Amino acid sequence: MKFMIASDIHGDAGYTRQLLAAFEKESADRLLLLGDILYHGPRNDLPPQYAPKEVIALLNPLRERLLCVRGNCDTEVDQMVLEFPILADYAVIPTGERLIYATHGHVYNAQNPPPLCRGDILLHGHTHVPVCTPFGNDNVYLNPGSVSIPKEDSPHGYMTFDGKVFLWKTLDGEIYKEYMV
Repeated sequence: MKFMIASDIHGDAGYTRQLLAAFEKESADRLLLLGDILYHGPRNDLPPQYAPKEVIALLNPLRERLLCVRGNCDTEVDQMVLEFPILADYAVIPTGERLIYATHGHVYNAQNPPPLCRGDILLHGHTHVPVCTPFGNDNVYLNPGSVSIPKEDSPHGYMTFDGKVFLWKTLDGEIYKEYMV
């Protein structure tokens, strides 16, 4: 199964359109969203094409192919308009002998990890910065960066995972980093 992984859309309809065009081009089975879907949050500037109602209309038709976790900007009000679950704090995805623990990153992160076994992968967004770094007990922390408000001069982007390799890509599909499981 091929996953496309993205985080921190923050209500930007233009970048959501680009993300969904990439999702179609990638032919991924599922789109894993790591939170902060509709609201930009008080610490972020308004994204350039901030239009949460358009983002709702773009994502709801894909409800059967979406897997989401709750970000610090996601609320019960958001869940009322989205036709797929977004309020889970985490998702655990088995991959071979390792587990992927997917969360937003505002509660569990490399400094405050969830209960992980040796070799498990911690996957989260929240920082808006793409990351691939070892930590803990042979664990790895991965972050796809942000779709709409990237930080530290990182690109607007996402990741893919085919069961063996994580690839970081720009919204145009250009690969700029990889990690083999």
